[in-house]
Amino acid sequence: MSKNRLRLIHQLFGFLFFDPLEMIRKWRGIPYYLDNLKAYNGLNCREKFQFRWSNALPVLQDRFTQAGGTRGHYFWQDLWAARHIYESKIQSHVDVGSRLDGFIAHILPFCRVTYVDIRPLDTETEGLEYRRGSILEMPFQNDSVASLSSLHVIEHIGLGRYGDKVQPDGYIQGAKELARILAPNHRLYIGTPVGIERLFFDAHRVFDPQTIINIFAPLQLIQFSLIDDQGDRIYYDASFDKARSCRYGCGLFVFQK
Repeated sequence: MSKNRLRLIHQLFGFLFFDPLEMIRKWRGIPYYLDNLKAYNGLNCREKFQFRWSNALPVLQDRFTQAGGTRGHYFWQDLWAARHIYESKIQSHVDVGSRLDGFIAHILPFCRVTYVDIRPLDTETEGLEYRRGSILEMPFQNDSVASLSSLHVIEHIGLGRYGDKVQPDGYIQGAKELARILAPNHRLYIGTPVGIERLFFDAHRVFDPQTIINIFAPLQLIQFSLIDDQGDRIYYDASFDKARSCRYGCGLFVFQK
């Protein structure tokens, strides 16, 4: 059986039931948990911190993982975009649907952010203004936004995953809206899956990089960078051919109007 077939079976089983690999990692941790519990009970003398089964909360797999994660799209993409915003010295930025606990958190200490998403958001975070809206109908005037981003969003538009209306060409309309509101001589930062162009319904699309260039026309591409399938670095000024060789890469596009 091919690796791709095994990967697909694993993914489908995990979506419908549970992740068998995660279960194995947890079972592996049970003997360590029991040994640690025995040692703790033998050493602890503080009544307030006595072990009680009613408060047991086994976390069984952390000892088998690394100290943290620096792999994958989100770590590198969010760092890439935050550096661009910092170096631009912009004071006010508009973002559509990117990660609040990643990119947005990175830039809030030095830049006010207006955040747009189709879903509700209850927040009183300093420097963060939330506007509920759709990328298909942005709540801004033409040529009015001086700094704009949308990271790992455009590939979802029109698939219904986030409660939006099913619209197969939604990604095209979304791109036109972002281009409409961007101010002349200012920049838009886009991150999206790239590789062999295809659909994974209802999760996301994977785009050929030229498709992204086409749907954001007439914006000018300033820079294209890539996180490849290994997910462990950014390739700056990458070629489209390298992106097309990816199974699930992440294209990082800087556009200017």
